[in-house]
Amino acid sequence: MGHGDHGGADLPPFSYGRAFEISPDPVFLIGCLAVLALYLWGVARLVSRGDRWQAGRTASFVLGIASVLLVTCTALNDYGMVLFSVHMTQHMVISMLSPILLLLGAPVTLALRALPAAPRGRTGPRELLRSFLHSGYVRVISSPLFTIPMFIASLYGLYFTPLFDFLMESAAGHLAMMLHFLAIGLVFFWPIMGVDPGPHRPGHVMRMLELFATMPFHAFFGIALMMGTSPMIATYADPPASLGVDPLADQTAAGGIAWAFSEIPTVIVLIALVIQWHASEQRRARRSDRAADRNGDRELEAYNAYLASLRTGPSTAGRPRADLPGTDRARPLGQRAEQRGAGHLG
Repeated sequence: MGHGDHGGADLPPFSYGRAFEISPDPVFLIGCLAVLALYLWGVARLVSRGDRWQAGRTASFVLGIASVLLVTCTALNDYGMVLFSVHMTQHMVISMLSPILLLLGAPVTLALRALPAAPRGRTGPRELLRSFLHSGYVRVISSPLFTIPMFIASLYGLYFTPLFDFLMESAAGHLAMMLHFLAIGLVFFWPIMGVDPGPHRPGHVMRMLELFATMPFHAFFGIALMMGTSPMIATYADPPASLGVDPLADQTAAGGIAWAFSEIPTVIVLIALVIQWHASEQRRARRSDRAADRNGDRELEAYNAYLASLRTGPSTAGRPRADLPGTDRARPLGQRAEQRGAGHLG
């Protein structure tokens, strides 16, 4: 099945067995294998010098690479050229599921730990990476003021304009679209996941709000496709007769995928954020316990002293207080009068 044959006339009817046949895209195949090799090299470097690296991170990154290969290097990529529902599956996986899995693997953290530091006065790969992470460019593209509009524009600005049909006219255009989906997903979820260092480190609540900000737009996009009374995308308006697919039914299925699929990554992100939040609170509690052990819990002692001062009142070294025993105002009225009278007679 060649990617250059965009008419798809040679494709048999869609089935899951046919969809997952190997049909590699050279760019994604070579790129994914190269990135995976670099990641595993970094893990091996850490392990060889006795450093610890969580196996769960490695597993997540491998699954992320596998998910990209699944939708770009199988016959799904061929069927995605002629079936809107298959293309939408590709879009949702590569822009939402794959980035989350890749980011949970903490590739930036791994690179910073695995790359050797350059000699003093020189610049090596590690220093270049650190400089890039602190650059104004990264600060802009990782800001929610950029990522949220771009994430939304990847739906409305692409599918509801002639741009989509233009890109689908060639294999290069389709490749550029897939790369765009992956890149936007990575920069959108990067600050939300908060696993790797970056210029933006919002709190857990703000990260949840950023995640939820796109959900209504995602839902409305899916509903708009499902409620369409005619094919809205020219590329998929006339699928090959050999597929036996009604284009309107295929569009409705694509809308349902766009609407429902967003819930899966959302749940994964929320679970990850809750786990991170809990771990953060545990680390804060451990730091507090260690500080108390070192300082003899001075904060608690100061607080107890403050409570004691509230019970006893301020020092009586100055002007006597009326409510303290031993002062003139604290005695009954008759005793004060007698004392004043005795003092006058004396």
